[in-house]
Amino acid sequence: MGFLVVRGRETTKVHVSEIHTLMIETTAVSLTAALLAELIKKKVKVIFCDEKRNPCSELIPYYGSYDTSAKIKGQIEWNPEIKTAIWTEIVSEKIKKQAQHLEYWRRPEADMLYRYVKEIQPGDASNREGHAAKVYFNALFGMNFTRTTENSINAALNYGYGILLSSFNREIAASGYITQLALFHDNMFNPFNFGSDLMEPFRPIVDLFVKKMKPVKFEHEEKMQILKMLEFEVTIADRKEVLQNAIKIYSKSVFDALSEQDLSMIKFYKYEL
Repeated sequence: MGFLVVRGRETTKVHVSEIHTLMIETTAVSLTAALLAELIKKKVKVIFCDEKRNPCSELIPYYGSYDTSAKIKGQIEWNPEIKTAIWTEIVSEKIKKQAQHLEYWRRPEADMLYRYVKEIQPGDASNREGHAAKVYFNALFGMNFTRTTENSINAALNYGYGILLSSFNREIAASGYITQLALFHDNMFNPFNFGSDLMEPFRPIVDLFVKKMKPVKFEHEEKMQILKMLEFEVTIADRKEVLQNAIKIYSKSVFDALSEQDLSMIKFYKYEL
């Protein structure tokens, strides 16, 4: 009857039309093939976690849109120059959002990041993004912090980034495009290159949640706090939207900008800290 039925000590029913994302947080869960097929049909993002309860995979439909074949053909033929120009805009916006985040915490390094934005070359040939990341994370979490260390902060960041990536992959597939072909990311072992591109300006929202959380451990309760970011309110296209809706609006604007070769069509979000 269109309901997802969860049977445990009690039975819970949720209509599939009310679900945006379903996270299977434990490997102890059993699902029916009928449910998975219906979730894919209704474009519900399904994320699976490993034995440590960390996101490890997701369901992606073969055909997310009625005109998928035409969309993929267009994606292959996107103009390299417009792809470079849009990637430059995305990187600039990411560094700008990082600078705004540092301003919120009254970190003087924000001025350096604003300067990096002005120095960005087409395609970020001078790697301002990489330089900004080092300055940004050290200013935010301390000079001894590195993204490669195993600790609660990195676990929280990786979890949040994983949720973001899945949300973008959902929009890419639902719009009829494929996740492998991107603007900048071109890793043959990464099936989500396009999502990795699109999510960049949204990463500082994850950083904000993690910074405010100050996790000394990263378990179920902390993960639920990170998931709340999907309901975080931002402004996009001159109206207030929760983050998961903003991701949809922004993603579509990038697809349109690529197809129409018009940078002005991109809609970035704003938020008040």
